[in-house]
Amino acid sequence: MQTQPLDIQQFISDMPKAELHVHLEGTLEPELSFALAVKNHIPLEFETPEQLITAYDFHDLPSFLKIYYAGMNVLIKEEDFYQLTWDYLTKAASENIVYAELFFDPQAHTCRGVSFETIITGIHKAQLDAEQKLGIRSQLIMCFLRELSAESAMEHLKLAMPYLPWLVGVGLDSNERDNPPAKFAEVFEHARALDLKLTMHCDVNQHNTLTHIKQCLDDIQVDRIDHGVNALQDPALLEKIKQKQLGLTVCPISNRFVVQSLTSNEVRQMLEHELLVTINSDDPAYFRAYLNENFIELQKEGQFSAQEMVTLVENAFKVSWLKDTEISQYLYQVSQYVKQAEHQAA
Repeated sequence: MQTQPLDIQQFISDMPKAELHVHLEGTLEPELSFALAVKNHIPLEFETPEQLITAYDFHDLPSFLKIYYAGMNVLIKEEDFYQLTWDYLTKAASENIVYAELFFDPQAHTCRGVSFETIITGIHKAQLDAEQKLGIRSQLIMCFLRELSAESAMEHLKLAMPYLPWLVGVGLDSNERDNPPAKFAEVFEHARALDLKLTMHCDVNQHNTLTHIKQCLDDIQVDRIDHGVNALQDPALLEKIKQKQLGLTVCPISNRFVVQSLTSNEVRQMLEHELLVTINSDDPAYFRAYLNENFIELQKEGQFSAQEMVTLVENAFKVSWLKDTEISQYLYQVSQYVKQAEHQAA
């Protein structure tokens, strides 16, 4: 009996997946941005969504952050944060993402006079509705902006206290230069005492990145590292990450804006080292690519096999902040999907 060739792109698209590194503010599509600007009487520099997309001219982290923070000024009211979250989860569900861990940056909004309650309530309501109506489960990770003070981060951790059941963890993102993980050691120590999981960004090719990764491992003792590609440059760091079984949340198309590569070679090396590397979309509205596009583009550049794609998907569930029984259920879904795809190709 002749075997049908596997359509790898369709195989990836239809597979049940998890996303662990996506910034809600980074899912703000130009069309929603314009709609909210009109509703909230916020002036924009551009006349059409297409003009806004043309302005997405990023070449490094600072140039991206400048446009990123300007874009979120349209988010003012609870329903805005609801719509932002609902739209992402709707898109994610359409790509067969069954579980997501969502970053949000409250300091970027409270500094504009938006209350913490407004932000997190809008997000949380959308999460509940999406789980009920779309079947996509999600958990929320509060990130601190590293260019702001540790005192500001601690203040926002305190603001989050009434909403702890709505949070699964805390993270650290934004401009890394001169803002090492150790700056926030006390804040993350408090977060751990509150039973929150810990993660930190170590973006690709940033200043002192190996020092930052080492601080994440030794000083902060994170549960996961976001990006972390440069760990490949230090065998000792690699071994420590492997021993701790830490997940690495790599974002290929986001990386391409910084290093002109999807880092497919680096992802392959991580797989060869048996690291728990995962694939994610980061800020998909700005990089014009959601999770499926990241997987598909990575597969094309690196010529990954179907089994390697499955491993990357399984890794995301394995390092997710779910209960072990829930992880097992999702991994079973993946295995059943693979068996069915193999049967259909036979």
